[in-house]
Amino acid sequence: MYQKISLLELNKQIQEKIKFNFPESVWVIAEISEIKINRNGHCYLELIEKDIINENIIARNRSTIWAYTFRMLKPYFESTTGHELAPGIKILFLANIEFHEVFGLSLNITDIDPNYTLGDLAQKKAETLKRLENEGVINMNKELELPVVIQKIAIISSETAAGYQDFENQLLNNKSGFKYYTKLFPSVMQGVQAEESIINSFEKIFKYEDFFDVVVIIRGGGSQADLNCFNNYLLAANIAQFPLPVLTGIGHDKDESVSDMVAHTKLKTPTAVAEFISDINANFEIRIENLKIEIYNTLSDLLSDQNKIIDHQKTILIPLVKNTLLKEKNKIVHKVHNLKYFTGRSIQKSTTNLQILNTNLNLIFKKYVFQKEQLINQLYLKTRQKITTFFNTSKYKLWDFENSSRLLDPFTILKRGFSITYLNNKVIKNANYVNVDDKITTLFYNSEIESIVKKINKK
Repeated sequence: MYQKISLLELNKQIQEKIKFNFPESVWVIAEISEIKINRNGHCYLELIEKDIINENIIARNRSTIWAYTFRMLKPYFESTTGHELAPGIKILFLANIEFHEVFGLSLNITDIDPNYTLGDLAQKKAETLKRLENEGVINMNKELELPVVIQKIAIISSETAAGYQDFENQLLNNKSGFKYYTKLFPSVMQGVQAEESIINSFEKIFKYEDFFDVVVIIRGGGSQADLNCFNNYLLAANIAQFPLPVLTGIGHDKDESVSDMVAHTKLKTPTAVAEFISDINANFEIRIENLKIEIYNTLSDLLSDQNKIIDHQKTILIPLVKNTLLKEKNKIVHKVHNLKYFTGRSIQKSTTNLQILNTNLNLIFKKYVFQKEQLINQLYLKTRQKITTFFNTSKYKLWDFENSSRLLDPFTILKRGFSITYLNNKVIKNANYVNVDDKITTLFYNSEIESIVKKINKK
């Protein structure tokens, strides 16, 4: 025959066994799964233990911290660890093991060692960083190149967070007057739902990765415990492998979360993130202005060099013409002297024909001089006309070159409605250099557009 006992008798025997085997309090390690505080100040916890390999729950129990104990343990734990007692935190606690005939087994917690929790959180953080490093993704987001101009910003934040408002106000009132497009993806930024909520926002942004320039994670201030979700592996892995640069401004100076470490750029506050973005755009504007000044100076130097060349040619040509005229004149004078010499000899040899010869010679001489003078005048007029024509042609060429330079100024061309298209920071001159799905940038007079090539019609 089976021995028959009532449920009450069974529970009393279990109670006696527990009292016999656990006469004193026991230090226990467990993870908080749920925590509730009733209006009387009593704290009720559900504690679990997970398998270290697959994280399946292998043990579960209820525990209680009575109000008078909880009022002392709570501030001591939080001031020491900087974290609240919250789900997901491991604790080392001293408990009395109790078994009630009606309510079953329960652990009555009388003390908590905050140093264990600090070590466990630090170990989890280190393990997360090590895992990301072993997977080769820890620096992936940092290796992405920031756009030279940031205009379209995806924001992950709480809609009511003061940090979000500070970020928007700083962008709106930036000293350079830049215009931005921002899109908020509302997320829970603390607590057990934060990790899943932020990851969901990343998945939504991923659908528009070709549209946005960067992703910004911002929140207001808060306790150290509020940062716990930013140390979780799944969130950090999503940030590290996201195809857009991620900027963080989660508003905490004392500690650096894993999410901060894997993000492209970590800044202290939402306002600092806005200033960082505006500074990037201001630096780009400065580079454009410097290029404009450099082009202007280059053209000015080129025109100055051309003017110097013309002046140099003038200094060479004028003396050359004068020298040519002087040589011709000397030739004429020499011939005149020769004529006078031969004329004198003829007069001496033939005094009888002096008058005839004198008359003929005078006629010949006058005619010759007249012809030479006409020749000199024609040569002078032709030379002067050539010089004038050369100067006028050079002046018109200079004007034409100056006008062409002004028309070829990239700033003027863009202002007339033209645009310049770049692929990987190189100007596209032929459709053969572009492939489908390439990311191209089109520069206009006062803006630029980034596009994805969907179709190419080659002629």
